[in-house]
Amino acid sequence: MEMVNPMGGYTLKSLKINLSTMEVSAQETDEDLLKRFLGGRGLGVQLVGKFIKAPAYSEEMPIIFATGPLTGTNTPTSGRMSVVSRSPLTGTVFDCSVGGAFATNLKRAGYDYIHITGIAPKWTALVIEDHDIRLIDASGLEGLNISAIQEEIGNRYSFAAIGIAGERLVRYASIVFDGHYLAGRGGLGAVMGSKRLKFIAVRGTGSVIVNDSAMLGEANKEIMRLLRASPAVFGEFGLSNYGTAALVDVIHSRRLEPTDNFRETFFSDSSAYSAYAIKERYGTKRAGCMGCPVLCKKVSPKGEVLPEYETLSHFGALNRCSDLEAVVRANKICNEYGIDTISAASTIACYGELRGTVVDPKGFCDLLARIATRSDNIGNALAEGSYRYAQSMGHPELSMSVKALELPAYDPRGAYGMALSYAVSNRGGCHLRAYPISHEILRKPVVTDRFSFEGKARLIKIAEDMNAIVDSLTACKFAFFSATLEEYAKALTAVTGYTHTAQDLLSIGNRICRLERYLNNLNGLDATHDDLPPRFFTEEGSSSDKIKILPINREDFLEARARYYRVRGASEQGTIGSINGD
Repeated sequence: MEMVNPMGGYTLKSLKINLSTMEVSAQETDEDLLKRFLGGRGLGVQLVGKFIKAPAYSEEMPIIFATGPLTGTNTPTSGRMSVVSRSPLTGTVFDCSVGGAFATNLKRAGYDYIHITGIAPKWTALVIEDHDIRLIDASGLEGLNISAIQEEIGNRYSFAAIGIAGERLVRYASIVFDGHYLAGRGGLGAVMGSKRLKFIAVRGTGSVIVNDSAMLGEANKEIMRLLRASPAVFGEFGLSNYGTAALVDVIHSRRLEPTDNFRETFFSDSSAYSAYAIKERYGTKRAGCMGCPVLCKKVSPKGEVLPEYETLSHFGALNRCSDLEAVVRANKICNEYGIDTISAASTIACYGELRGTVVDPKGFCDLLARIATRSDNIGNALAEGSYRYAQSMGHPELSMSVKALELPAYDPRGAYGMALSYAVSNRGGCHLRAYPISHEILRKPVVTDRFSFEGKARLIKIAEDMNAIVDSLTACKFAFFSATLEEYAKALTAVTGYTHTAQDLLSIGNRICRLERYLNNLNGLDATHDDLPPRFFTEEGSSSDKIKILPINREDFLEARARYYRVRGASEQGTIGSINGD
């Protein structure tokens, strides 16, 4: 299948699916939107925006599966896409960047994105094979989890599916791609479940037009040279060799390791699930997204998918568990049922604190199944997420979340940039909007004082803009431990034929971030939601003779937040009055 397209990198065709009427149509992709929002996250947020006041589970609320201009090319780490809708957990506009082979297959099938609305009359699946698009009866697959769905689909297609958790509308249900790549956070699996869409299978055999192959080759060489030179990526203890589990020892040593529902910041037994321990125990092999040179995923020789850093730390330190096999088992349960490991582990830790005890490994594995199936009162209550559960128990302050999205595995008392970025994130408690750990802990690209808010407001704003671009191109954030927007702007210019610079891209990133905040404001979110749980302002972390982990000074935090609003162009209440002129 040959694609004729004067604008490289895009197919200029998209799919529109109405599940209520079971109608499927192909449409022209709006070129102006592509120029203004690139693709992926930016495009998805813009498409969802006009429906943002609709409930997450309504017929009107779309769920968007959007590729980017680099998807399907040989640009390093470009085999990703974004899934965008409104989160049933947070109420915010919400996106998840996800890898695997789905994005590449969708682009090769001839489509920039899929726009899905409506609610199917019965469980349905969408099958895309180049220009052959079919909605099929999937009612016989109701109640099946991911491995069973994968067996039904076979190896011919790449797929995105929900397990029982998505069917039961667990508020942090995930969409699972190709068996173990998750659009994990915010409950987009529940949005898919509310539409009675069990899976999407896609196979594409076409190619993606590149405007200047020679220039793209030069850009790719520059990116790969920087990746190869980076100790964080290809070094002896880097992501390629050890995966994100390499962070276990680093975060442990800095005493910003969330422990016992964030009551402490140091877990003495974390070496039991370190990257080295995993490699010794399982003899790990490298795996990763389609076309990725880094291959940061780790699997056993038998193909068992091993946990990444956030999962290890939250089912480990956060729940005081040093049993590696139990953590691996918990990860497998989450992947099978389709639930977010961060929110699941954090909700269980909150449940433990409210009960006055730590949930043991057998207990939390049992709880995961009860949550995913909503099989009893406790499972049903915890399926609502830690904030709603803690609120129902009269103690919302014990939910370690921002905008009801549970915090990941970096304690904000040990990294003030992370504290600010958690609070102001349009997504809720997320580390990936700005990822200040890169400069506060990993010392990339520059070193900043992790116990200071000085300069952090502007750094967070710029990093948010940059990561909005990374998610819209689409590319992997890990590549930016060494490469920069300069190299990727050159790759984008080569692919599309339109000249781009790093500054042009940052302007688009600013447009995306402002639009997200504006859409959240329309649903009533403001500065009162840009805040941290009170624990971090009143309780000390796990200090030592060498490192003192003090409570965050609230006045300093509020001053930094006010500075962030100023550089973001928001009001003192954290609102964007207008997005006209961006």
